[in-house]
Amino acid sequence: MIVLHNHHQGVRFVAFMLYIRSMKNIDNPQERIACLSRMLEEHNHNYYVLNAPTISDRDFDMLMQELQQLELEYPQYALPNSPTQRVGSDINRAFTQVSHIYPMLSLGNTYSIEEVAAFYERVKQGLGDAPFDIVGELKFDGTSISLIYENGRLLRAVTRGDGTMGDDVTRNVRTIRTIPLVLKGDDYPPFFEIRGEVLMPWSTFEKLNQEREQQEEPLFANPRNAAAGTLKLQNPAIVASRGLDAYLYYMLGDNLPCDNHYDNLQCARQWGFKVSDTMRVLHNLEEIKAFIDYWDVERRNLPVATDGIVLKVASKEQQEELGYTAKSPRWAIAYKFQAEEAVTRLNSVSFQVGRTGTVTPVANLEPVQLSGTVVRRASLHNEDIIRSLDLHIGDMVHVEKGGEIIPKITAVDVDSRPADSQPVVFVRNCPECGTPLVREEGEAAWFCPNSNHCAPQIKGRIEHFIARKAMNIDSLGTETVAQFYDRGMINNVADLYTLTVDDVAALKLQGRKWAQNIVDSIARSCEVPFARVLFALGIRFVGETVAKRLASSMKSMEQLRDATVEQLTAIPDIGERIAMSVVEYMNDIDNLLLIERLAQYGVQMRVEEKPESAPAENILNGASVVISGTFEHHSRDEYKALIERFGGRNVASVSGATQYLLAGANMGPAKLEKATRLGIKIISETEFLQMIGGK
Repeated sequence: MIVLHNHHQGVRFVAFMLYIRSMKNIDNPQERIACLSRMLEEHNHNYYVLNAPTISDRDFDMLMQELQQLELEYPQYALPNSPTQRVGSDINRAFTQVSHIYPMLSLGNTYSIEEVAAFYERVKQGLGDAPFDIVGELKFDGTSISLIYENGRLLRAVTRGDGTMGDDVTRNVRTIRTIPLVLKGDDYPPFFEIRGEVLMPWSTFEKLNQEREQQEEPLFANPRNAAAGTLKLQNPAIVASRGLDAYLYYMLGDNLPCDNHYDNLQCARQWGFKVSDTMRVLHNLEEIKAFIDYWDVERRNLPVATDGIVLKVASKEQQEELGYTAKSPRWAIAYKFQAEEAVTRLNSVSFQVGRTGTVTPVANLEPVQLSGTVVRRASLHNEDIIRSLDLHIGDMVHVEKGGEIIPKITAVDVDSRPADSQPVVFVRNCPECGTPLVREEGEAAWFCPNSNHCAPQIKGRIEHFIARKAMNIDSLGTETVAQFYDRGMINNVADLYTLTVDDVAALKLQGRKWAQNIVDSIARSCEVPFARVLFALGIRFVGETVAKRLASSMKSMEQLRDATVEQLTAIPDIGERIAMSVVEYMNDIDNLLLIERLAQYGVQMRVEEKPESAPAENILNGASVVISGTFEHHSRDEYKALIERFGGRNVASVSGATQYLLAGANMGPAKLEKATRLGIKIISETEFLQMIGGK
């Protein structure tokens, strides 16, 4: 006789028995695989999204093992989004970069109720006093993700990246159990995008840091960093083991079920997405204020990190009417909570050297709980901050954690200072190489001038050199660079070009394919244009924009090497400080030898002169064009480029100023209706191509 101890056990037992009955007469392996996949997805959803499991862990594991065995025996029947993908695999592949269908813009931030009220008034005026609702949501503190679904199946997952392009992390996202691989129901659009936040819960974060501390590995600063770092790991099996979570908060597409943002997310919830139940429709400014006040307190009881509230105009049509600025939507804003504060003891101060040689003091604190994490360190920024705080070892200090990764000390409790405490003294020699530090006139920071022989600076410059916006060398990270340097394989950025597959594979960090990816990516970096090479060198004060200015004016490394301070300051936006830094860099023999080696390895050292091409005809003559739907001959980005090439302007939403609506398949009904109502000319893909001469 079977005794059921409680209701939940009874439900789980019945569910498992129903499975046994349903599978009993299915002998066809393809049908059995499909049935098992559906059943396991349902149990995943019940457990991770609804928090209401209907089957025991042991029974779930038995079903999973059966499916894994069937897929091994009949790989031709395995589904692309099989539940077995949740556990990840040991296959390593470098991430590829993918353009976003819609740019992933950031939100404007506010820090006071008065600024929220000003936003509300701007929306009201922008809509001509038409009635509108606001949707209030928690601002989860994780890493943004864009999910593309086609015919109810997860097609692609892409990180925010630079807003226009991100990394394809689909293999890793498939391991996150709160993200559905196959949608429930049948009323979802055939193609749509949904965005959200990948998070690491507090409990998982603390456990992960405890494990890293035991293994003497660097600790993650906060759950956001831990989630972002995990999502970019090359091994999906490790990603699967870290228990990432995800909340979805915005849907995009041309044929969404509703005009209302809130209603669209309720549909998404029915399809299997994890949507926060804290979301509310707010009808006026008083309700918005009450929502903010409530969560400013209650957020401390949530299982995941939050750092504010997001307010969005509910109507999609009204969102389109309000439009966008260059950086953010006018129909949404983020209210950031005030930073939390704690009081603890200053035990010591250590000094860290960055890639440009800047020496930063860091306070080592008695561990204290702050914003859901245990804080052990705080940034002191520079010597002036230390002096202004009159900081002594043993002081009780006020620590604040706002948007910074490392918290900061804001005040000292002088009354509780020990009588024998000693003031904190800023070091005068580099803590890494012993070189006397330098502080330039007008600068707050001390820095080590021994740039070519100070280990943290060398490793930091290599990390900067390989970054995406610089030389874009894939598969290399901080830990790998440190391994290369510590083993004597590289001493500067030029040494990267001497590495072989055997050299990299000998580290035994990952497989030979990974090693080949690194060597291939280093070779491809020789195609990076001169402006990015200049940025990649890490010359002090030469950022991305300054590098473009210098490259545009100087044209080659040779011209830049021979330039004087006067010639450089004649370039727009190049001040004396930047000019002197460039001249100083070019007068260093070690730097010149490094540049010579890079040139020998094929790195671009001049602006590529392209043959002049005849300008395109001004066929569109400044016409505003809205693109909607999917297309056969070109991508949406390609059509945007063509519109600009032939004298048109790309606009995001239909208005009275729009001349054309370029309509593809599955276009949004709201745009079509509005364009028709306003009498805007609607043209097909074929008609548009004929307009510009069949390009």
